[in-house]
Amino acid sequence: MPALVLLGAQWGDEGKGKATDLLGGSVDYVVRYQGGNNAGHTVVVGDQKYALHLLPSGILSPGCTPVIGNGVVVDPSVLLSELSGLDERGVDTSKLLISGNAHLITPYHTTLDKVSERFLGKRKIGTTGRGIGPAYADKINRVGIRVQDLFDESILRQKVEAALDNKNQVLAKLYNRRAIAADQVVEELLGYADPLSGYVADTTLLLNNAIDQGQVVLFEGGQGTLLDVDHGTYPFVTSSNPTAGGACTGTGVGPTKINRVIGILKAYTTRVGAGPFPTELLDDDGEKLRTIGGERGVTTGRDRRCGWFDAVIARYATRVNGLTDFFLTKLDVLTGWERIPVCVAYEIDGKRVEELPYSQTDFHHAKPIYETLPGWSEDITRAKTFDELPKNAQKYVQALEEMSGAPISAIGVGPGRDETIQINSFL
Repeated sequence: MPALVLLGAQWGDEGKGKATDLLGGSVDYVVRYQGGNNAGHTVVVGDQKYALHLLPSGILSPGCTPVIGNGVVVDPSVLLSELSGLDERGVDTSKLLISGNAHLITPYHTTLDKVSERFLGKRKIGTTGRGIGPAYADKINRVGIRVQDLFDESILRQKVEAALDNKNQVLAKLYNRRAIAADQVVEELLGYADPLSGYVADTTLLLNNAIDQGQVVLFEGGQGTLLDVDHGTYPFVTSSNPTAGGACTGTGVGPTKINRVIGILKAYTTRVGAGPFPTELLDDDGEKLRTIGGERGVTTGRDRRCGWFDAVIARYATRVNGLTDFFLTKLDVLTGWERIPVCVAYEIDGKRVEELPYSQTDFHHAKPIYETLPGWSEDITRAKTFDELPKNAQKYVQALEEMSGAPISAIGVGPGRDETIQINSFL
């Protein structure tokens, strides 16, 4: 009766969408448990490519029920646009369920996100400007608006007016911006009530009952471990918990019901936005990884920063998530390098450090210590078993597994749904 968590083990963009989609045909529910439309998954099905931002990847799997949990912040305009786009391509979206306790991203959240980031100047965090942080801030400050509020105009109006009493002061006096009219916001939000009404449910009850009945539930995180607001490279992080613990708080399913936690690892490392990145490559190798790997953000459209694989980060992800397995993606991108460096430790103030430093200052000063592994030139995209990989590719995977602290159960050897080697079954 498995309940599985699938999450990013680096800074996000590891290929979670492909992994979720691969498992989608075998599971009953796929649940997004945190983040918003600042996350992005690319899923390739046959000759079709789908870019998902807010919707769970399981929406592409017939027979699977996609769920947006209470820990997600929902921009209703983005959600309806994404649903409409999939409907136009013949994807059945009617089974989607949304927690009534999920919080909404409102127009004033996106406005505040953009102006506050510009105000920071050189100190900016690198947010997507989509209102994610301000929406989570309102949630914690207990002035947020939830999906269920769309269906009670009186409560909705009270909450919007209370929120704007403060926010309009900030916009006008700090940022020299025009105040936002409460009536306009209420009218816009009420317009989403009817189109969303058929999707809203008590998802916590539904998911717990499903697990108790022996159905398979897959919890899908957005972003990655190093972007977790508590366990990531703070303050250059997202505003929620992509780590495994977030699956419990973001859905209302207790930790004793989760059987496996699968971390998605890219065969090299990338990140989007500002913040420390010890193995970042600012040379031809970095540009080659970016070009071959198609490293452009699905949601942001920004070029990703690229670097060699960082085993220190992988070990950290294993520890803070309690990982049982890894899914290694994009191994094919490394084809053609004669030698491939792997970061096995850091040098900080002249000392070798093999675990992620808890100090922000130390991490900013960390210099990678590399071991170099032999590369391969053979095309691996048609490999169906581990033994069909070139010997040096096998050695690379085995080395990463040993350094990272958890078994690698699947390997992505190409972007397609069927271009995956499964070593151990996840279910």
